[in-house]
Parts: sequence; structure tokens; C-alpha cells
Amino acid sequence: MRERWLGATLVAGLVACLALTAARPLAAQQSQPLSAQPSIVDEPDQPSPPKPAKHRQSKAASPAQQADPDLDTDDQLAPSQIKQPMPAAVSEPGGAATRKPAAAAVHTAAGSAPAPATPAARPVTVRAAAPGTQVIACIGAFSKDSSHLRLAMTFESKNITFTDVDGGGGTKVPASVLFPNDPKRRLEVWWADPAGRRQTYLIDIKGQSTWVGPAGLRLGLTLEQLEKLNHKPFKLKGFDKDGVATISDWDGGALATLPGDCKSSASLHADPKAPADVISAASAGQEFTSSDPDIRAAKPTVSEILIGY
Repeated sequence: MRERWLGATLVAGLVACLALTAARPLAAQQSQPLSAQPSIVDEPDQPSPPKPAKHRQSKAASPAQQADPDLDTDDQLAPSQIKQPMPAAVSEPGGAATRKPAAAAVHTAAGSAPAPATPAARPVTVRAAAPGTQVIACIGAFSKDSSHLRLAMTFESKNITFTDVDGGGGTKVPASVLFPNDPKRRLEVWWADPAGRRQTYLIDIKGQSTWVGPAGLRLGLTLEQLEKLNHKPFKLKGFDKDGVATISDWDGGALATLPGDCKSSASLHADPKAPADVISAASAGQEFTSSDPDIRAAKPTVSEILIGY
């Protein structure tokens, strides 16, 4: 029995030892923290760290792109931002600002170049409206065989009237008057047949009229300018009591013969500031040349132009 008990005891002790040995590791394993246990649960976690890392990177990508200051400005623009207009307050380099007007100026110049070449732009109406451009030639409406009706057809009936005008010496003469209400465009035409208002006899330019006669005759010309038009000096009678001298002969100059077989004459008024003794030195009743010092001293200018047949 003792042997059986010893054997049984031995076996029981051996079993107890084995049980105790097995219990200690298990208790030790249970007493250790989970994070330090090399259990099977940690094994699938080892390959998993890259997966969460990738997932975190993919989720954090859009915030990083929007807020990362290391990215370029162009990389941070969204498609909706590209469609937005550039703010007007954005300052640009001076060169860019100057280049734009320069390009516009070139375009304007190129666009304006064809304008002078336009045939309709050449005959500007200002020329016709300007009184100084109204020129009398001894043809057409101012020819010898003209009439009141022809003048009315040329200048419109509203711009002409038939009335009595000053004929000199207190007399009145019936004549056709162009632009009677406009001193700068006024022009008198006398007729050889006043009753029929036809056959030009005399065309009178005076007062403030800006009409220009044949060969460039116009009011206000000086003696020197008349000599240039005539291509030589001419003859005139001395000043009357009103300080007026009248041309008596063009002395074979260019103004002696005009196209259209008309003739011209002119009266000159002494300068209002000319001394009385200067006027008396070239008194009426005497004939002078335009180059005479006594005539030139009065500084006369053309005050009336007569064109007749």
C-alpha cells in the first residue's frame, strides 16, 4: 500500500507540479498588459498599419491641398475660381498698363487711316459754308447773260431778293441782292435790263462781305497785295473828302484782262489813323501810281470791288 500510495502520491505530486507549472505561465500571461502580449490578436495588426496610414493620407489630401502654404497658388485654385473675373483693383505692372493703350492707339490710327481716302470726306461742307470760299467768276451765274432767275436757281430763292440799293450820290438803283440779311455774304448784282432782271451790268462787293472776286480780289487787300495780283504797279486817283481813292487803270497788268470778258475796279480807303496832311498830300483830282510814297503813307486798303461788263 505504502508503495501504491507513494506511487499514487508521486503521480499526484507530478500532476500537481505539472498543473502548477501550467498555471504560472497562464497567470503571468493574464497579468501582463494586452499591448505587451504577443498574442494572435496582434499578428493581423502588423500588416494593417500601412492601410490606416494610406487611408489617413487620402482623407487628409484635400485639406492639405487647401491649406498647405508650400503649394503654389495655381495648384490651390479650384475650377470654379478660374471662371471668376479678374478684380479691377488688381494692380498690374506699368508696362502692361501702358502696352494696352498703345495697342489701342495703333488700332485707332489704323482705323482712322482710311477716312482721308474716302472720296466723300474731301469736299467738306465747311468749305461751301465758309463765306471766304464764295468766289465770283465771270461765267455761270455771274456771266454777262445771267439773270435774277438764274441766281435764284443757283443760290435758292430764299437767299435772294430784288430791291433798291445805294447807287451813289443819293440815288437808288434796283438790284438783286444775295443773302441780304447776312453782312458777310451780302452781294449786289445790277442789271442792264432792270425791268427784266437780266443781263449783268455790275457786281458790287462792299461792307463786310467776304466774297472773293476774279483773280483773288477781296476786301481788305493792301496796295502791295494788289500789286502782286496785278504783277505790277497800277494807277489810281487821289483821296476824296471821305478818304477814298479809286483805281483808274491797271496799267496793262494781270487784272486788266479777266476770263469771261469782264472788267474790275476797286476803291481803297485810307487808314483812319493816317494824319490829315498825309491824306491832303494825295488829294483827289490827281493821278498817282500805287508805288507813290504819298499814297503808301496813307496805308489804304480795298473797301469796295466792282466787277462789270
